Amino acid sequence: MYNATSTVLENLKNTAFNYSQRGDAHSAYNRLRSFEFIFIFHMMKEGLRVTDNLCQALQRCSQDILNAMSLVLTMKDLIQKLRDGGWNELLKNVISFFETWELDFLDMNAQYILGRSHNKKEDVIVEHHYRVNLFFATINTQLQELKSRFNEHVVELLTLTTTLNPKEFFKLFDIDKISILVNKFYPEDFSQQEKESLPYELEHYELDVCKHPDLIIILTLYELCRSLVESGKSVMYPLADR
Repeated sequence: MYNATSTVLENLKNTAFNYSQRGDAHSAYNRLRSFEFIFIFHMMKEGLRVTDNLCQALQRCSQDILNAMSLVLTMKDLIQKLRDGGWNELLKNVISFFETWELDFLDMNAQYILGRSHNKKEDVIVEHHYRVNLFFATINTQLQELKSRFNEHVVELLTLTTTLNPKEFFKLFDIDKISILVNKFYPEDFSQQEKESLPYELEHYELDVCKHPDLIIILTLYELCRSLVESGKSVMYPLADR
């Protein structure tokens, strides 16, 4: 859309009804053709390319948690890879864009000037500013947010929780993992005696509920909980239901 947007703004700055609109269009047109805009434009494209799969997975109505967690791990690796070796390729794409549109490319070895005032100068060159202050800083923020939202504790919790999922005929059901889930994440919700009784109850649950013709067709934890109550099996398997 860059060509269409540039064309519209260029026409507006020459033909708008009043000086205010022309001034706004002129400012936006110049901004659109500035190095900083085009650089950030390409940087966002690279960042969104890496994160898109995870964003799509997390927005699906029926989420596959295991695959989503796998995407979290691969995304961390890809973002780190982008940070470690993506600068040269990014700069190459920016240079190519400037050449295609016949725009003036900045001298990357010149001293960086902060804002529009030529009196505000940083003690760094242009290349350092865009590589460190923008490229690295943005990726570091992404990595930090990923680690904060999906730390090892959260990933393990979500992964263990999938063992309760009735999807595909309870294929992920695992008594050992459910026991780990209870002991590690919900220790105060079960007495010691209940923790010891849980595996034995789950053995019956696996042969009964996981193979019951009316229950193997359900797809979500919500439907499972409702079905356990309606069938009376929540009374038979109180620990599993809890």
